[in-house]
Order: sequence, then C-alpha cells, then structure tokens
Amino acid sequence: MASLKDATAIVGIGQTPFAKQLRSSEKELACRAIVAALDDAGISPSEVDAFASYTMEETDEVEVAKAVGAGDVTFFSKVGYGGGGSCATVGHLASAIATGQASVGIAWRSRKRGSGPRPWKNTTVQLPTPAQWTRPFGLLRPADEIAMLARRHMHEYGTTRDHLFNVALACRNRANQNPVAMMYERPLTRDMYMTSRWISEPLCLFDNCLETDGALACVIVSAERARDCRQKPVYVHSVAQGLPAQHHGMVNYWTDDPLSGPAWTAARHLWKQADFGPQDVDVAQIYDAFTPLIPLSLEGYGFCDRGEGGAFTEGGALESGGRLPINTGGGGLSEAYVHGFNLINEGVKQLRGTSTAQVPDAATCLVTAGEGVPTSALLLRAP
Repeated sequence: MASLKDATAIVGIGQTPFAKQLRSSEKELACRAIVAALDDAGISPSEVDAFASYTMEETDEVEVAKAVGAGDVTFFSKVGYGGGGSCATVGHLASAIATGQASVGIAWRSRKRGSGPRPWKNTTVQLPTPAQWTRPFGLLRPADEIAMLARRHMHEYGTTRDHLFNVALACRNRANQNPVAMMYERPLTRDMYMTSRWISEPLCLFDNCLETDGALACVIVSAERARDCRQKPVYVHSVAQGLPAQHHGMVNYWTDDPLSGPAWTAARHLWKQADFGPQDVDVAQIYDAFTPLIPLSLEGYGFCDRGEGGAFTEGGALESGGRLPINTGGGGLSEAYVHGFNLINEGVKQLRGTSTAQVPDAATCLVTAGEGVPTSALLLRAP
C-alpha cells in the first residue's frame, strides 16, 4: 500500500493576532494568515494550487484564491465536524501533493467566534437528526455533552476535578510564556479554578476553551521541494481520520462503550503507518476545547491504559519537563480557540525549535483534532 510517510512537509505557518473581538472580516483574517504563511515559506501566492479547510469555514477557496493571487487550483477540499477536521486538512493536502494532484497546498481556518453568535442559539432551523436526541432534553451546547462523558469517566475510573485542573493549569502555564496568547501573563490558581462558576457541571469556567477571533494557515509541499524552502521543514510522518462504528456525536449514545471515542479509531491507523509509537513522542498538541478531552485522548492515543487518563496528569506530567508536555502555546484553553488549528502551527514551532515553551531537542510531535466528534490526527517529525 502506498504510504504518505514523510512524503510531504509543512514549510510555512502564519496567523493573525488573537482577541475576543477583531474588526477585520473572516475573509480578511484568512487572507492575512495565508499570506503570512507563504511569506514564512518563501513561496509566491501564484504558485498555490491546492486548498483545504473546514466545512464550517465561512470563507471559501474561490474567494480566498482570488484575494491572495493564487494560480490555477487543481485540488480543493473541506473537512467536516468542526474541531475534528483540523489535522485532516493537512492530511488531504499531503495526499494530493504526494499523488501529484498539486504542488503547493494551503490549509487554513478563520473564525470570529469571540465576536460572533453561539451556533446553538439559532432556534429557527430544524435540528439535525443527532441533535433531536439531545437538545430537547437539555444538552444544548457542546459543553453539556462533554460534561456527560466527563461524569461517566469520573464514575467509572475515579477521575477528579483535580485531574481536570491539572490540564487547565498546564495549558495556562504555557500561555503565560506566549506573548500572542489571549491568557498571556494571566496566571491560574487552584483556588480560582475550584471557586469559578459552573458552565455545565462538572465543568467549570476554566474547563472550557476561549472564545476567539483569529485565523491561522500553513503551507504544505513535497519533501523534495521542502529542502529548498526558507524554513526548516517539518515532515508529515503519519495522518489519520477516525469515525467509529455507530458513533453519535459527542455523547456517543449508541455504542457499547461511550468512552471509546473517535480517538481510538484514528490512533490505530495513525500508529500503524508510523515508524515510532506513543513512547517516542517528545511533545503533544492535544485538542482541548474542554479539559476532559485530554484524559480521553491520552487513553485513545495510547499514552496510558484505559481509565488512567486522569491519573496520568498527576505530578506535573503535562508540564514542561513532564512525561508528556502538551499544548505548549496554551492550546484552545489559554492561547486561542480556532477549531484546533493553532495546535498544528505550535507543533511546527516545536520541531523548528522556535516555540515560546520549547521542549529541548523535540523531534516528534503528535497533533490531534477534536475527540468526541469524527476526528483526525497528525504525527510530525523533524528532519
């Protein structure tokens, strides 16, 4: 079977500022991030011939291609499921480039979630079929659905709020080192966490991601071309998507085991294609729209056994210098929440050696998309 292993590389990254409210439109933010990524790579916009983004992206490849000055486009795709699509955008472009359908790909996400409306407030549209089994019964928001999974994990395995605090604290500590993070120089204490208001019990304010305006992009080319680009290449070593049998949104109602989510399906394929395993990962960027997604992902991607995700967070394991440093830019909890794309760019920074919370000699990085929804993941490798 043909392999994508190290056939392509990310050679440029770009982003806008992050804030609760930015004046620019989503299209303008997208174009700024894309142009910045191309400049980072030293590639002209006219050479771009492939685009990939999310189905939830309000900008499209037609308008973006015109605005940035792309040439003829020979590949374009969109990936569904919000935060589950982040890594798959890179995977789609890697596949296209490795098979000769395109030569220079741009993946991007632009979002005005900080200043925009909450999607679940729209009561004028008919609910999609999965939501008809949840929203009429009070599970209105993603936070409500993840709260159910968190409570079940607590019940079955003894996971505690202290474990969730460990996740929130690790992300906040890294954001405190990152000048572009929304939570830069805003420390988090255990008392702040434990006394904050509930959002959906057992999830408090600091268990939930930020609401952010901003955009990010990255540039993917063949491994051969990457050697001549401006920046040190970061190779796409393995890529996977995951949709488990009988999956039902975040609540996973219909499966025999609701806590075995999409991460488990994606992980099996991801590691099967790789030359290394979880024990060889130097740093991880794990999707963190909500703190419980970290323990669930630690289990799904094989860093610990089933039920041990909470305990894994103890003793500073997720901090710099710990067993598995995570979300070294601050993640969705404390840097910015742009459907996980900042985790991709931070993974690239780590393997370039330019992160604000650099892991010494980092050579391998796992990046994951949203657990709880059909998901995707990347293994990145330094040269």
